[in-house]
Amino acid sequence: MDKDKPPFYLGGVASVLACTVSTPGDLIKVRLQTSKGQMKSVISAATEIIVGQGITGLFTGLSAQMLRQATYSTTRFGVYEAITNQFKSGKSRFHPLKMHELIFASSVGGLLGGLVGNPFDVAVVRMQTDFKLPPSERKNYKHGVDALIKIARTEGFSKLYSGLIPNLGVSMVMTISQIASYDFFKQNIIKYSNLNPTDPSLHFISSILASLTAATAVSPIDVSKTRIMNSKTKEYNGLLDALIKIPRQEGFIALFKGWTPSFLRLAPHTILMFLILEQLKILYLKYQYKERPPNIL
Repeated sequence: MDKDKPPFYLGGVASVLACTVSTPGDLIKVRLQTSKGQMKSVISAATEIIVGQGITGLFTGLSAQMLRQATYSTTRFGVYEAITNQFKSGKSRFHPLKMHELIFASSVGGLLGGLVGNPFDVAVVRMQTDFKLPPSERKNYKHGVDALIKIARTEGFSKLYSGLIPNLGVSMVMTISQIASYDFFKQNIIKYSNLNPTDPSLHFISSILASLTAATAVSPIDVSKTRIMNSKTKEYNGLLDALIKIPRQEGFIALFKGWTPSFLRLAPHTILMFLILEQLKILYLKYQYKERPPNIL
């Protein structure tokens, strides 16, 4: 392994650690997205969860989230890094990539990450919405693996890939708007400022901008994906049908249900993920060089 290139799995490690903080926001987002009729507020949704399940209820699905990040994010970061490294082949490690190169690398990474992580995504949604069902219909999943086994056993293995097409769409858009935009913002901030590539403030600013971009870009597809995955009947005939039916039946704003908790989840998750990732890269390079590492971009 080229000692200038940190291991592909660092993105997955950073994502797993970050999801321990972002899970409550993700739970509230899913609860809002699966609610029909009058839109609840973030506070009312959070209160409902705490009253019904206690404060620990806010971390429902954490085990499945960690499994999802370990598969989904490890794959998307690994593929993204592999492709961007190829684009930089023969050039300086600090060579900024063009936007179309970032988009291509993140699209492929997001597509493959979504494919690998889909079963765990289904498990996350099921665990987070189980409490909304009547007591007699609840599955009472113990953890992420239990959810995977119960879903496959009672509904068939193929159910773990329900919502695959919209999930691939979400994964691609998320990876473009989160990872590619982060690198895009970081490259341009470095270009027009005196910030050092290893400066945490650079990573912080870039990750906030990436969070805003991702929350807005992903929302319509994410709402549709969540509805499809949570549906026990053929209410929607695919992503396009959901994107048409939801605004037609509930108004255009319904496609952005859960935007606020989505941002509140994405912001801390994205900030922590990239801050942790950048520090892991620095620690890796310090270990390799046994001294202060060169700047990483």
